[in-house]
Amino acid sequence: MASAVVDGRTVKITEEIARGLERRISGTGFKSIDAFVEFVMARLLETSSEIPFSEEDERLLRERLRSLGYID
Repeated sequence: MASAVVDGRTVKITEEIARGLERRISGTGFKSIDAFVEFVMARLLETSSEIPFSEEDERLLRERLRSLGYID
């Protein structure tokens, strides 16, 4: 798994996702996956949180996190 360190925090992603991100940032101004992930996360924080997940979206997200072992 690849990881990105920003201000002392580590985010782990699968190698498959890391390879996809490498392809996506190829030829852009991003010098690393870390820089791209930081940019995307910052933009997500800027967006309005007034549009909540639907109940179905939340259910699917919880199922996925559970299957990955992040939650019980």
